[in-house]
Amino acid sequence: MIFYPTVSSPHLASIWQGLPLDSLVSTQGIMVMLLVAYAGAMWVFLTSAPKVHTVMVSDLELARQFYEGMLDLSAADVPLHYYYNYEQTMGAGMGMEPMMGMGTLSRPATPSAGSPDGLWYQLKKNTQLHVIAGASRGHQDRQRHVCFDRDCLELLLLQVQANGVRHKIRRERPLNFLVKNYDGEVIEMAEVGD
Repeated sequence: MIFYPTVSSPHLASIWQGLPLDSLVSTQGIMVMLLVAYAGAMWVFLTSAPKVHTVMVSDLELARQFYEGMLDLSAADVPLHYYYNYEQTMGAGMGMEPMMGMGTLSRPATPSAGSPDGLWYQLKKNTQLHVIAGASRGHQDRQRHVCFDRDCLELLLLQVQANGVRHKIRRERPLNFLVKNYDGEVIEMAEVGD
């Protein structure tokens, strides 16, 4: 028994009627349909991926206390497109068998303060904050959080203001402000200009 797809548009119906059934179920026809389905799945994946802002900090553990405690940001899962980079998925480091081209991919461990993956927080519905170590300490040996993206720093300033954290805006362009944590230590939040 042969089933034909139901099509509501008269134009699409004429396309389906014009194609011989044997070309649709041929190897080439099935490959084309699979490629179209794959392209659709990739489009959905890429358009639904969260926007990620990255902040480099001088002390990851103090940053965790600040973002979780003072800004009350909830931890976020690492987005799928950050799980597997090309070197890990195609290399031998993830249990790939070079001769077979197959292997098991394992999820990385949950990021922790000592992990190179850093910390992940939910800033907005489809926006995440990735906090990584690597910033130098600032003036008077104060903690420093550095960002290359102004939007990221503006979102953090909104979080600071919404949570009633003491702060002082030092400069608008590039954005630079100071906040005080619970211990009274000053943290410099700085946008790095081009």
